[in-house]
Amino acid sequence: MFQIFVSSWRILELRKKILYTLLMLFLFRLCVYIPTPGVDPQAVSKAVSGSLLGIIDVITGGSLEKYTFMAMGITPYINASIILQLLQVVIPKLERLSKEGPEGRAKINQYTRYSAIGLAFVQAVGICYSFEAGGNSVIASSFANMQWFAYIMIGVSLTAGTALAIWMGERITEKGLGNGMSMLIFMGIVAKLPATAAAYVDATKNDSRLWWYVPLILAGILALIVFIIFVDLGERRIPIQYAKRVSGRKVYGGQSTYMPLKPNSGGVLPLIFAISLLSFPSIVTQIFAVNSGFATFYKTWMSSGTWGYAIASVFLIIGFAFFYSAITFNPEETAKDIQKYGGFILGIRAGKPTSDYLKKISRRLVLFGGIFLTFIAVVPMVARATLGQMDNSSPVLKLALTFGTTGILIMISVSVDVTKQLQSQMVMRHYKGFLD
Repeated sequence: MFQIFVSSWRILELRKKILYTLLMLFLFRLCVYIPTPGVDPQAVSKAVSGSLLGIIDVITGGSLEKYTFMAMGITPYINASIILQLLQVVIPKLERLSKEGPEGRAKINQYTRYSAIGLAFVQAVGICYSFEAGGNSVIASSFANMQWFAYIMIGVSLTAGTALAIWMGERITEKGLGNGMSMLIFMGIVAKLPATAAAYVDATKNDSRLWWYVPLILAGILALIVFIIFVDLGERRIPIQYAKRVSGRKVYGGQSTYMPLKPNSGGVLPLIFAISLLSFPSIVTQIFAVNSGFATFYKTWMSSGTWGYAIASVFLIIGFAFFYSAITFNPEETAKDIQKYGGFILGIRAGKPTSDYLKKISRRLVLFGGIFLTFIAVVPMVARATLGQMDNSSPVLKLALTFGTTGILIMISVSVDVTKQLQSQMVMRHYKGFLD
């Protein structure tokens, strides 16, 4: 991988893309340190550490805990994407737009951006209000007599941060390397690691036994990295044979190839969607019914690490994996395309038998991918039980959550995606130079 980056650095166009991506990520991290007016950062940090927002704080790189300009990050954009994808099933107009190619997808992306801006304002004000209702005075004392004005400033500031983060992500996708939204999440997770490791080292001063957990954590991280890379690079190759056809004096076809199907085609998206959906009810209850029975039930039985959270994660991750596969891979259209160009799968008749065969293979792969993501999500819960019944402030538990949930999966997936993009662009330029 390092050799690929070294080789790509020698190509002017790829070097510009790498520098553009690094510049955007650097500006994104700078914005994380811009304070939000009207907020007491220490009070917010205390409120976040004892709530269900810890996982979102890991994704945002610690911005939510400090409630800075980028506190919402691209979380509203993820929630808006979930809502729009679910609405495509029930609203015919959105379903038609999703099938209209690039123009339709561009329109849906526009709706997603507008929805994300609205959700960002509601979530920014709602989370702050929920902290106040829960007894945590997070509004700065200088705005004690003008809380309504403080809420407006907080909402506008954090909404602007989300809009800027979305813009940066889209620019990285367009002019840089990799998927911009994934790169921002990747940067947030990586930025969180030094502070977590420093907290762990500080904790060892009070309890020297924590050093004994280091080999266990490192061995678990290494095993997860190997397992994730093995699954991420794996593929099911379906052999396809194209029949020969004669047109004039030329003979076309007659070649064998294969169609690769990924076991985890949805990547980390089903896992992120499940985490966002599980955290959404807690945010709503903290805004509108902080002391209700449902809020107490959800905090007791559906907080991170509980059996209810684990069971719900399993069903949601597998469900989102099947849902994402259904909207990205159409066996009927694929079978028609194969038949249109004179191809057929060895041992399978063209037409409906081919689509049924592809559907069966796709379902098995999606089920495997869902189980794989479920395993990644459950590992931190197992780590919590293995390392002892520790509270949420434990540095060992923080390190396990940072690496075990979406952390390693996002970092490995983004790294592999960027490496593949660099490889493909280098190969393209190699052939272009050869033809010239």
